[in-house]
Amino acid sequence: MNPTRFVFALALLGAAPAANPVLSSELLRTSVARFNELDKEDVINLIPNAEAADWLAREVPLFECPDSAIQQAYYYRWWAFRKHLKQTPDGYVFTEFITPMKHAGPYNTISSALGHHLNEARWLHDPKYVEQYTKFWLEAKQPQVNAKLHSFSSWLPSAVYSLYEVTDNKPFVQELLPALNADYRQWEKERKLPSGLFWQYDVKDAMEESISGGRKEQNVRPTINSYMYGNAKALAAMYKLTKNDSLERKYAQKAKQLRADVQKTLWDPKTDFFKVQYAKGGLCEAREELGYIPWYFDLPADKPQYARQWRQLTDEGGFKAPWGITTAERRAPGFRTHGSGHGCEWDGAVWPYATTQTLKGLANLLTDYKNHGTMTPQVYYDELHKYAMSFRKNGVPYLGEYQDEKNGEWLKGDNPRSSYYNHSGFADLIITGLVGLKPRPDNVVEVFPLVPTGQWDYFCLDQVRYHGKMLTVLWDKTGQKYGKGQGLRVLADGKEIAHADELKKVTAKLPG
Repeated sequence: MNPTRFVFALALLGAAPAANPVLSSELLRTSVARFNELDKEDVINLIPNAEAADWLAREVPLFECPDSAIQQAYYYRWWAFRKHLKQTPDGYVFTEFITPMKHAGPYNTISSALGHHLNEARWLHDPKYVEQYTKFWLEAKQPQVNAKLHSFSSWLPSAVYSLYEVTDNKPFVQELLPALNADYRQWEKERKLPSGLFWQYDVKDAMEESISGGRKEQNVRPTINSYMYGNAKALAAMYKLTKNDSLERKYAQKAKQLRADVQKTLWDPKTDFFKVQYAKGGLCEAREELGYIPWYFDLPADKPQYARQWRQLTDEGGFKAPWGITTAERRAPGFRTHGSGHGCEWDGAVWPYATTQTLKGLANLLTDYKNHGTMTPQVYYDELHKYAMSFRKNGVPYLGEYQDEKNGEWLKGDNPRSSYYNHSGFADLIITGLVGLKPRPDNVVEVFPLVPTGQWDYFCLDQVRYHGKMLTVLWDKTGQKYGKGQGLRVLADGKEIAHADELKKVTAKLPG
Protein backbone atom coordinates (compact mmCIF):
# COMPACT_ATOMS: atom_id res chain seq x y z
CA MET A 1 0.00 0.00 0.00
CA ASN A 2 1.12 3.55 -0.71
CA PRO A 3 2.56 4.92 2.61
CA THR A 4 0.42 8.06 2.42
CA ARG A 5 -2.74 6.01 1.94
CA PHE A 6 -1.72 3.76 4.83
CA VAL A 7 -1.31 6.71 7.18
CA PHE A 8 -4.66 8.10 6.08
CA ALA A 9 -6.31 4.72 6.68
CA LEU A 10 -4.91 4.69 10.20
CA ALA A 11 -6.28 8.19 10.75
CA LEU A 12 -9.75 7.06 9.74
CA LEU A 13 -9.61 4.11 12.13
CA GLY A 14 -8.25 6.23 14.96
CA ALA A 15 -4.49 6.54 15.21
CA ALA A 16 -2.79 4.25 17.70
CA PRO A 17 -1.16 5.90 20.71
CA ALA A 18 2.49 6.82 20.28
CA ALA A 19 4.95 4.15 21.35
CA ASN A 20 6.44 6.38 24.04
CA PRO A 21 3.76 8.71 25.39
CA VAL A 22 4.93 11.45 27.73
CA LEU A 23 1.84 11.27 29.96
CA SER A 24 0.06 8.23 31.34
CA SER A 25 -3.72 8.01 31.70
CA GLU A 26 -3.44 7.82 35.50
CA LEU A 27 -4.57 11.41 36.13
CA LEU A 28 -7.48 11.00 33.74
CA ARG A 29 -8.57 7.78 35.44
CA THR A 30 -8.28 9.27 38.92
CA SER A 31 -10.37 12.26 37.81
CA VAL A 32 -13.02 10.09 36.21
CA ALA A 33 -13.28 7.91 39.30
CA ARG A 34 -14.03 11.01 41.38
CA PHE A 35 -16.59 12.34 38.90
CA ASN A 36 -18.29 8.92 38.80
CA GLU A 37 -18.43 8.73 42.60
CA LEU A 38 -20.23 12.09 42.77
CA ASP A 39 -22.67 11.28 39.96
CA LYS A 40 -26.16 9.80 40.28
CA GLU A 41 -26.07 8.78 36.58
CA ASP A 42 -29.80 9.25 36.07
CA VAL A 43 -29.34 9.10 32.28
CA ILE A 44 -27.09 6.65 30.45
CA ASN A 45 -26.34 6.98 26.75
CA LEU A 46 -23.66 5.13 24.75
CA ILE A 47 -20.81 5.17 27.27
CA PRO A 48 -21.85 4.53 30.90
CA ASN A 49 -19.77 5.86 33.77
CA ALA A 50 -18.29 2.41 34.38
CA GLU A 51 -16.72 2.49 30.90
CA ALA A 52 -15.90 6.20 30.83
CA ALA A 53 -12.26 5.97 31.96
CA ASP A 54 -11.32 3.33 29.38
CA TRP A 55 -13.17 5.12 26.58
CA LEU A 56 -11.71 8.54 27.40
CA ALA A 57 -8.20 7.08 27.73
CA ARG A 58 -8.56 5.74 24.19
CA GLU A 59 -10.18 8.84 22.71
CA VAL A 60 -9.03 12.15 24.17
CA PRO A 61 -5.73 14.04 24.29
CA LEU A 62 -4.10 13.91 27.72
CA PHE A 63 -3.29 17.16 29.50
CA GLU A 64 -1.31 18.13 32.58
CA CYS A 65 -0.71 21.55 34.13
CA PRO A 66 -0.09 23.06 37.59
CA ASP A 67 -3.39 25.00 37.68
CA SER A 68 -5.76 22.70 39.60
CA ALA A 69 -8.92 24.45 38.35
CA ILE A 70 -7.97 24.20 34.68
CA GLN A 71 -6.67 20.67 35.20
CA GLN A 72 -9.93 19.45 36.75
CA ALA A 73 -12.07 21.30 34.22
CA TYR A 74 -10.27 19.73 31.27
CA TYR A 75 -11.12 16.17 32.23
CA TYR A 76 -14.51 17.06 33.70
CA ARG A 77 -15.61 18.62 30.43
CA TRP A 78 -14.52 15.55 28.46
CA TRP A 79 -16.30 13.31 31.01
CA ALA A 80 -19.50 15.35 30.64
CA PHE A 81 -19.21 15.54 26.84
CA ARG A 82 -19.05 11.74 26.69
CA LYS A 83 -22.40 11.58 28.48
CA HIS A 84 -24.08 13.14 25.43
CA LEU A 85 -22.84 10.62 22.86
CA LYS A 86 -25.64 8.42 21.51
CA GLN A 87 -25.73 5.67 18.90
CA THR A 88 -28.80 5.87 16.69
CA PRO A 89 -30.10 4.23 13.49
CA ASP A 90 -28.79 7.37 11.75
CA GLY A 91 -25.30 7.15 13.24
CA TYR A 92 -23.63 8.68 16.26
CA VAL A 93 -25.01 11.98 17.57
CA PHE A 94 -24.29 14.34 20.46
CA THR A 95 -27.12 15.86 22.45
CA GLU A 96 -27.26 19.27 24.08
CA PHE A 97 -29.52 18.43 27.03
CA ILE A 98 -29.20 15.22 29.02
CA THR A 99 -32.99 15.19 29.50
CA PRO A 100 -35.62 15.07 26.68
CA MET A 101 -36.61 18.49 25.32
CA LYS A 102 -39.84 19.40 23.54
CA HIS A 103 -38.07 21.60 20.98
CA ALA A 104 -35.52 18.91 20.09
CA GLY A 105 -35.46 16.90 16.88
CA PRO A 106 -34.89 13.15 16.45
CA TYR A 107 -32.86 11.51 19.25
CA ASN A 108 -33.12 14.70 21.33
CA THR A 109 -30.75 16.55 18.97
CA ILE A 110 -30.62 20.36 18.84
CA SER A 111 -28.47 22.37 16.43
CA SER A 112 -27.83 25.53 18.45
CA ALA A 113 -24.43 24.41 19.79
CA LEU A 114 -23.50 22.28 16.77
CA GLY A 115 -20.38 24.33 16.02
CA HIS A 116 -19.17 23.91 19.59
CA HIS A 117 -19.82 20.16 19.45
CA LEU A 118 -17.79 19.73 16.26
CA ASN A 119 -14.88 21.79 17.53
CA GLU A 120 -14.67 19.62 20.64
CA ALA A 121 -15.32 16.27 18.95
CA ARG A 122 -12.72 16.82 16.21
CA TRP A 123 -10.07 16.02 18.85
CA LEU A 124 -11.43 12.54 19.59
CA HIS A 125 -9.00 9.90 18.30
CA ASP A 126 -11.63 7.98 16.35
CA PRO A 127 -13.19 10.34 13.78
CA LYS A 128 -16.29 8.19 13.29
CA TYR A 129 -18.14 9.98 16.08
CA VAL A 130 -17.77 13.51 14.76
CA GLU A 131 -18.07 12.50 11.11
CA GLN A 132 -21.31 10.54 11.59
CA TYR A 133 -22.73 13.36 13.71
CA THR A 134 -21.93 15.87 10.98
CA LYS A 135 -23.47 13.66 8.30
CA PHE A 136 -26.56 13.20 10.47
CA TRP A 137 -27.37 16.89 10.17
CA LEU A 138 -26.62 17.12 6.45
CA GLU A 139 -27.71 13.74 5.09
CA ALA A 140 -30.42 12.37 7.41
CA LYS A 141 -33.42 11.11 5.47
CA GLN A 142 -35.84 12.28 8.13
CA PRO A 143 -37.24 15.61 6.84
CA GLN A 144 -37.55 17.11 10.32
CA VAL A 145 -33.74 17.00 10.72
CA ASN A 146 -33.24 19.66 8.04
CA ALA A 147 -35.92 21.84 9.56
CA LYS A 148 -34.34 21.49 13.00
CA LEU A 149 -30.92 22.35 11.59
CA HIS A 150 -32.24 25.79 10.64
CA SER A 151 -34.02 26.26 13.96
CA PHE A 152 -30.84 28.04 15.03
CA SER A 153 -28.11 30.06 13.36
CA SER A 154 -25.07 27.94 12.61
CA TRP A 155 -21.43 28.03 11.61
CA LEU A 156 -21.63 24.43 10.36
CA PRO A 157 -19.55 24.80 7.13
CA SER A 158 -16.87 26.65 9.08
CA ALA A 159 -16.80 23.88 11.69
CA VAL A 160 -16.57 21.21 8.97
CA TYR A 161 -13.50 22.92 7.52
CA SER A 162 -12.03 23.22 11.03
CA LEU A 163 -12.60 19.47 11.37
CA TYR A 164 -10.74 18.90 8.10
CA GLU A 165 -7.81 20.95 9.39
CA VAL A 166 -7.40 18.35 12.15
CA THR A 167 -8.25 15.08 10.36
CA ASP A 168 -6.92 15.91 6.86
CA ASN A 169 -9.80 13.84 5.46
CA LYS A 170 -10.32 15.34 2.01
CA PRO A 171 -12.81 12.67 0.80
CA PHE A 172 -15.10 13.58 3.71
CA VAL A 173 -15.09 17.23 2.61
CA GLN A 174 -15.78 16.25 -0.99
CA GLU A 175 -18.73 14.13 0.09
CA LEU A 176 -20.33 16.91 2.13
CA LEU A 177 -19.72 19.90 -0.14
CA PRO A 178 -22.96 19.62 -2.17
CA ALA A 179 -25.01 19.57 1.05
CA LEU A 180 -22.98 22.42 2.58
CA ASN A 181 -23.48 24.50 -0.55
CA ALA A 182 -27.22 23.83 -0.43
CA ASP A 183 -27.29 24.73 3.26
CA TYR A 184 -25.67 28.13 2.60
CA ARG A 185 -28.09 28.86 -0.23
CA GLN A 186 -31.00 27.93 2.03
CA TRP A 187 -29.82 30.45 4.63
CA GLU A 188 -29.62 33.11 1.92
CA LYS A 189 -33.17 32.34 0.89
CA GLU A 190 -34.48 32.42 4.46
CA ARG A 191 -32.57 35.30 6.04
CA LYS A 192 -30.69 37.45 3.52
CA LEU A 193 -31.84 41.05 3.09
CA PRO A 194 -31.56 43.19 -0.08
CA SER A 195 -28.66 44.95 1.65
CA GLY A 196 -26.69 41.70 1.58
CA LEU A 197 -26.70 41.29 5.35
CA PHE A 198 -28.64 38.66 7.29
CA TRP A 199 -31.36 39.09 9.92
CA GLN A 200 -32.28 36.79 12.77
CA TYR A 201 -34.53 36.56 15.83
CA ASP A 202 -32.48 36.50 19.02
CA VAL A 203 -34.13 33.23 20.07
CA LYS A 204 -32.97 31.63 16.80
CA ASP A 205 -29.43 32.68 17.70
CA ALA A 206 -29.95 30.69 20.93
CA MET A 207 -29.71 34.09 22.65
CA GLU A 208 -33.28 34.84 23.64
CA GLU A 209 -34.38 37.80 25.74
CA SER A 210 -31.29 39.83 24.86
CA ILE A 211 -31.13 43.57 25.44
CA SER A 212 -31.07 44.25 21.71
CA GLY A 213 -33.47 41.61 20.49
CA GLY A 214 -36.78 39.88 20.91
CA ARG A 215 -38.30 36.62 19.86
CA LYS A 216 -40.11 38.35 16.99
CA GLU A 217 -37.61 41.10 16.12
CA GLN A 218 -35.97 40.66 12.72
CA ASN A 219 -32.73 42.46 13.55
CA VAL A 220 -29.41 42.44 11.69
CA ARG A 221 -27.09 40.78 14.19
CA PRO A 222 -23.30 40.28 14.41
CA THR A 223 -24.03 36.63 15.21
CA ILE A 224 -25.55 35.26 12.01
CA ASN A 225 -23.57 37.66 9.83
CA SER A 226 -20.28 36.52 11.36
CA TYR A 227 -21.36 32.90 10.99
CA MET A 228 -22.24 33.39 7.34
CA TYR A 229 -18.91 35.14 6.74
CA GLY A 230 -17.08 32.24 8.37
CA ASN A 231 -19.16 29.76 6.37
CA ALA A 232 -18.47 31.53 3.06
CA LYS A 233 -14.74 31.71 3.83
CA ALA A 234 -14.71 28.01 4.71
CA LEU A 235 -16.65 27.04 1.58
CA ALA A 236 -14.17 29.00 -0.56
CA ALA A 237 -11.32 27.08 1.10
CA MET A 238 -13.07 23.73 0.62
CA TYR A 239 -13.79 24.44 -3.03
CA LYS A 240 -10.14 25.42 -3.49
CA LEU A 241 -9.19 22.12 -1.91
CA THR A 242 -11.39 20.24 -4.38
CA LYS A 243 -10.28 22.42 -7.31
CA ASN A 244 -13.66 23.97 -8.12
CA ASP A 245 -12.41 27.40 -9.20
CA SER A 246 -15.79 28.95 -10.00
CA LEU A 247 -17.39 28.16 -6.62
CA GLU A 248 -14.18 29.07 -4.83
CA ARG A 249 -14.35 32.55 -6.38
CA LYS A 250 -18.07 32.81 -5.72
CA TYR A 251 -17.74 32.15 -1.99
CA ALA A 252 -14.58 34.21 -1.63
CA GLN A 253 -16.52 37.17 -3.04
CA LYS A 254 -19.45 36.51 -0.68
CA ALA A 255 -17.05 36.53 2.27
CA LYS A 256 -15.33 39.70 1.08
CA GLN A 257 -18.63 41.54 0.69
CA LEU A 258 -19.99 40.37 4.05
CA ARG A 259 -16.82 41.48 5.79
CA ALA A 260 -17.11 44.95 4.28
CA ASP A 261 -20.84 45.20 5.06
CA VAL A 262 -20.47 44.10 8.69
CA GLN A 263 -17.70 46.62 9.30
CA LYS A 264 -19.66 49.37 7.58
CA THR A 265 -23.09 48.68 9.06
CA LEU A 266 -22.66 47.01 12.47
CA TRP A 267 -19.62 48.88 13.78
CA ASP A 268 -20.43 51.76 16.10
CA PRO A 269 -17.50 54.22 16.02
CA LYS A 270 -18.99 56.20 18.92
CA THR A 271 -18.65 53.28 21.33
CA ASP A 272 -16.00 51.24 19.46
CA PHE A 273 -18.14 48.11 19.24
CA PHE A 274 -19.93 45.77 16.83
CA LYS A 275 -23.64 45.97 17.60
CA VAL A 276 -27.08 44.76 16.57
CA GLN A 277 -28.90 46.92 14.02
CA TYR A 278 -32.61 47.19 14.69
CA ALA A 279 -35.06 46.29 11.93
CA LYS A 280 -36.46 49.84 12.27
CA GLY A 281 -32.95 51.26 11.84
CA GLY A 282 -30.20 52.38 14.17
CA LEU A 283 -27.84 50.40 16.38
CA CYS A 284 -28.57 49.02 19.83
CA GLU A 285 -27.60 51.48 22.54
CA ALA A 286 -25.85 48.82 24.65
CA ARG A 287 -22.74 46.79 24.00
CA GLU A 288 -23.39 43.03 24.05
CA GLU A 289 -20.95 40.13 24.24
CA LEU A 290 -22.13 38.93 20.85
CA GLY A 291 -20.15 41.85 19.43
CA TYR A 292 -16.99 39.78 19.94
CA ILE A 293 -18.16 36.98 17.65
CA PRO A 294 -16.65 38.57 14.49
CA TRP A 295 -13.18 37.73 15.88
CA TYR A 296 -14.16 34.04 16.12
CA PHE A 297 -13.85 34.07 12.32
CA ASP A 298 -11.11 36.73 11.94
CA LEU A 299 -13.67 39.04 10.32
CA PRO A 300 -12.52 42.49 11.54
CA ALA A 301 -9.67 44.18 9.70
CA ASP A 302 -6.38 44.35 11.59
CA LYS A 303 -6.75 47.97 12.64
CA PRO A 304 -6.36 49.70 16.04
CA GLN A 305 -9.92 51.06 15.92
CA TYR A 306 -11.40 47.55 15.99
CA ALA A 307 -8.95 46.25 18.59
CA ARG A 308 -10.14 49.00 20.95
CA GLN A 309 -13.37 47.05 21.38
CA TRP A 310 -11.52 44.55 23.59
CA ARG A 311 -10.90 47.15 26.31
CA GLN A 312 -14.46 46.47 27.48
CA LEU A 313 -13.51 42.89 28.36
CA THR A 314 -11.40 44.04 31.30
CA ASP A 315 -13.65 46.94 32.34
CA GLU A 316 -15.95 46.29 35.31
CA GLY A 317 -18.47 48.61 33.71
CA GLY A 318 -18.12 46.50 30.59
CA PHE A 319 -18.02 42.70 30.65
CA LYS A 320 -15.68 41.90 33.52
CA ALA A 321 -17.41 40.32 36.51
CA PRO A 322 -16.27 38.18 39.45
CA TRP A 323 -17.64 34.98 37.95
CA GLY A 324 -17.03 35.45 34.25
CA ILE A 325 -17.73 37.42 31.11
CA THR A 326 -21.21 38.94 31.11
CA THR A 327 -23.44 38.77 28.05
CA ALA A 328 -24.13 42.51 28.14
CA GLU A 329 -22.14 45.41 29.50
CA ARG A 330 -22.81 45.87 33.20
CA ARG A 331 -23.34 49.62 32.87
CA ALA A 332 -26.26 49.13 30.46
CA PRO A 333 -29.67 50.24 31.87
CA GLY A 334 -31.20 46.97 30.66
CA PHE A 335 -28.61 44.74 32.34
CA ARG A 336 -30.23 41.71 34.06
CA THR A 337 -33.75 43.12 33.70
CA HIS A 338 -35.49 40.04 32.26
CA GLY A 339 -35.78 38.15 35.53
CA SER A 340 -33.53 35.57 37.11
CA GLY A 341 -33.79 31.86 36.46
CA HIS A 342 -37.33 31.96 35.06
CA GLY A 343 -36.31 31.68 31.43
CA CYS A 344 -33.18 32.03 29.35
CA GLU A 345 -31.74 35.51 29.48
CA TRP A 346 -28.88 36.88 27.39
CA ASP A 347 -29.18 40.30 29.03
CA GLY A 348 -26.16 40.02 31.30
CA ALA A 349 -25.84 36.64 33.01
CA VAL A 350 -22.75 34.54 32.28
CA TRP A 351 -23.29 31.94 29.53
CA PRO A 352 -20.69 29.24 28.75
CA TYR A 353 -21.83 29.30 25.09
CA ALA A 354 -20.83 32.95 24.76
CA THR A 355 -17.71 32.60 26.91
CA THR A 356 -16.44 29.94 24.50
CA GLN A 357 -16.99 32.23 21.52
CA THR A 358 -15.38 35.24 23.18
CA LEU A 359 -12.30 33.35 24.35
CA LYS A 360 -11.80 31.82 20.92
CA GLY A 361 -12.11 35.29 19.41
CA LEU A 362 -9.57 36.63 21.92
CA ALA A 363 -7.14 33.82 21.09
CA ASN A 364 -7.47 34.73 17.41
CA LEU A 365 -6.83 38.40 18.17
CA LEU A 366 -3.64 37.52 20.07
CA THR A 367 -2.29 35.06 17.50
CA ASP A 368 -3.65 36.18 14.10
CA TYR A 369 -3.54 39.97 14.49
CA LYS A 370 -0.80 42.58 14.95
CA ASN A 371 -3.11 45.08 16.68
CA HIS A 372 -3.98 43.62 20.09
CA GLY A 373 -5.03 46.81 21.84
CA THR A 374 -4.70 46.23 25.58
CA MET A 375 -5.12 42.46 25.32
CA THR A 376 -2.35 40.09 26.42
CA PRO A 377 -1.98 36.34 27.05
CA GLN A 378 -2.51 37.15 30.74
CA VAL A 379 -6.05 38.37 29.99
CA TYR A 380 -6.78 35.15 28.09
CA TYR A 381 -5.38 33.02 30.90
CA ASP A 382 -7.23 34.89 33.63
CA GLU A 383 -10.59 34.58 31.87
CA LEU A 384 -10.00 30.92 31.00
CA HIS A 385 -9.11 30.21 34.62
CA LYS A 386 -12.26 32.00 35.76
CA TYR A 387 -14.26 29.95 33.24
CA ALA A 388 -12.74 26.73 34.61
CA MET A 389 -13.54 27.80 38.16
CA SER A 390 -17.20 28.23 37.21
CA PHE A 391 -17.75 24.50 36.60
CA ARG A 392 -18.86 23.74 40.13
CA LYS A 393 -21.93 23.80 42.31
CA ASN A 394 -22.11 23.21 46.06
CA GLY A 395 -18.41 22.45 46.02
CA VAL A 396 -18.52 19.66 43.41
CA PRO A 397 -17.96 19.66 39.62
CA TYR A 398 -21.00 20.85 37.68
CA LEU A 399 -21.87 22.30 34.27
CA GLY A 400 -25.13 24.18 33.81
CA GLU A 401 -26.87 26.70 31.60
CA TYR A 402 -26.08 30.16 32.91
CA GLN A 403 -24.84 31.90 36.03
CA ASP A 404 -25.14 34.95 38.20
CA GLU A 405 -22.14 37.09 37.35
CA LYS A 406 -21.41 38.08 40.97
CA ASN A 407 -21.67 34.81 42.93
CA GLY A 408 -21.68 32.02 40.34
CA GLU A 409 -25.14 30.72 41.24
CA TRP A 410 -26.48 28.50 38.46
CA LEU A 411 -29.73 30.25 37.59
CA LYS A 412 -31.66 27.11 36.68
CA GLY A 413 -31.21 25.85 40.20
CA ASP A 414 -31.64 22.10 40.46
CA ASN A 415 -33.57 21.75 37.21
CA PRO A 416 -32.35 18.45 35.69
CA ARG A 417 -32.23 19.99 32.20
CA SER A 418 -29.35 22.19 33.32
CA SER A 419 -27.03 19.34 34.37
CA TYR A 420 -24.10 18.52 32.03
CA TYR A 421 -25.35 21.26 29.68
CA ASN A 422 -23.55 20.54 26.39
CA HIS A 423 -23.86 24.04 25.00
CA SER A 424 -20.27 25.26 24.96
CA GLY A 425 -16.65 24.18 24.62
CA PHE A 426 -13.56 23.89 26.78
CA ALA A 427 -11.07 21.31 25.51
CA ASP A 428 -10.72 23.18 22.21
CA LEU A 429 -9.89 26.37 24.12
CA ILE A 430 -7.08 24.51 25.90
CA ILE A 431 -5.74 22.81 22.76
CA THR A 432 -5.95 25.65 20.24
CA GLY A 433 -5.83 28.59 22.64
CA LEU A 434 -3.84 28.06 25.82
CA VAL A 435 -1.44 25.41 24.45
CA GLY A 436 -1.79 27.02 21.04
CA LEU A 437 -1.91 24.17 18.51
CA LYS A 438 -3.32 26.02 15.50
CA PRO A 439 -4.93 23.58 13.03
CA ARG A 440 -3.92 24.15 9.41
CA PRO A 441 -4.73 22.57 6.04
CA ASP A 442 -1.08 22.00 5.12
CA ASN A 443 1.57 19.72 6.64
CA VAL A 444 2.95 22.41 8.95
CA VAL A 445 2.46 22.14 12.71
CA GLU A 446 2.01 25.59 14.25
CA VAL A 447 2.07 26.12 18.01
CA PHE A 448 1.45 29.57 19.49
CA PRO A 449 1.02 29.20 23.27
CA LEU A 450 -1.00 31.74 25.27
CA VAL A 451 0.33 30.61 28.64
CA PRO A 452 1.78 33.86 30.04
CA THR A 453 5.51 34.00 30.58
CA GLY A 454 6.32 32.98 34.14
CA GLN A 455 2.81 31.60 34.83
CA TRP A 456 3.64 27.88 34.72
CA ASP A 457 6.83 25.87 35.14
CA TYR A 458 5.40 23.04 33.05
CA PHE A 459 2.51 21.77 30.98
CA CYS A 460 2.00 18.90 28.57
CA LEU A 461 -0.64 18.15 25.96
CA ASP A 462 -0.10 14.58 24.79
CA GLN A 463 -1.71 12.07 22.44
CA VAL A 464 -3.21 14.65 20.08
CA ARG A 465 -4.37 12.99 16.86
CA TYR A 466 -3.50 15.39 14.04
CA HIS A 467 -3.09 14.69 10.32
CA GLY A 468 -2.55 10.99 11.01
CA LYS A 469 0.17 11.63 13.60
CA MET A 470 0.20 11.75 17.38
CA LEU A 471 1.47 15.11 18.61
CA THR A 472 2.86 16.19 21.96
CA VAL A 473 3.32 19.83 23.01
CA LEU A 474 5.14 20.39 26.28
CA TRP A 475 6.73 23.18 28.28
CA ASP A 476 9.36 22.31 30.86
CA LYS A 477 11.12 25.23 32.54
CA THR A 478 13.86 23.13 34.13
CA GLY A 479 13.92 20.14 31.82
CA GLN A 480 13.48 17.83 34.81
CA LYS A 481 9.70 17.37 34.69
CA TYR A 482 9.46 15.41 31.43
CA GLY A 483 13.11 14.62 30.73
CA LYS A 484 12.98 16.05 27.20
CA GLY A 485 15.09 19.13 27.87
CA GLN A 486 14.29 22.70 28.84
CA GLY A 487 11.77 24.89 27.05
CA LEU A 488 8.92 24.40 24.61
CA ARG A 489 9.00 21.21 22.59
CA VAL A 490 6.76 19.71 19.91
CA LEU A 491 6.90 15.99 19.13
CA ALA A 492 5.28 13.98 16.34
CA ASP A 493 4.96 10.24 17.01
CA GLY A 494 7.50 10.68 19.81
CA LYS A 495 10.15 12.45 17.72
CA GLU A 496 10.95 16.13 18.32
CA ILE A 497 10.12 18.39 15.39
CA ALA A 498 10.36 21.86 16.99
CA HIS A 499 11.61 23.56 20.14
CA ALA A 500 12.14 27.01 21.63
CA ASP A 501 13.75 28.24 24.82
CA GLU A 502 10.71 30.36 25.66
CA LEU A 503 6.96 30.31 25.18
CA LYS A 504 6.59 31.67 21.67
CA LYS A 505 5.28 30.69 18.25
CA VAL A 506 7.04 27.73 16.63
CA THR A 507 6.38 25.91 13.37
CA ALA A 508 7.64 22.66 11.90
CA LYS A 509 6.83 20.34 9.05
CA LEU A 510 5.17 17.06 9.86
CA PRO A 511 7.42 14.11 9.06
CA GLY A 512 6.39 12.07 6.03
